[in-house]
Amino acid sequence: MLKETVFEQLKKAMKEKDALAKGVLTLLKSALDKEEKEKGAQLTSEEEIAIVNREIKQTNQALDGAKQANREDLIEKEESKLTILKSFLPKQLTEEEIVSVLTEAGVAKGMNMGEAMKIAKPLLTGKADGATISKVVKSLIS
Repeated sequence: MLKETVFEQLKKAMKEKDALAKGVLTLLKSALDKEEKEKGAQLTSEEEIAIVNREIKQTNQALDGAKQANREDLIEKEESKLTILKSFLPKQLTEEEIVSVLTEAGVAKGMNMGEAMKIAKPLLTGKADGATISKVVKSLIS
């Protein structure tokens, strides 16, 4: 499970006195623990990936804010956080791979965006970010 991996890396970061990694891993571990406690059962790998994706989305928003403020120190820190968080995701598919998965699943030209996304989301969750999925779906159905 992802939670154990995060905990092992957290212990390693503490031993190496890596403050940035320790902070990121602590946040991720607490988010996983909180979700598990609220659910009252062990999380599935899909639920764990959704939590990692949520943390990545928040970090991307912070990165955008840092870029708008021209804060080089914060930009570097947020990019390092992203690298750590993305290491917990499964290999991300390329746009070409997404196209082939969606065409096999029946997403075709003239389809409604909502219907196409209902097909795409379950197939690609955790394997590609939402923005990329949306972009590919739009190109396929238009």
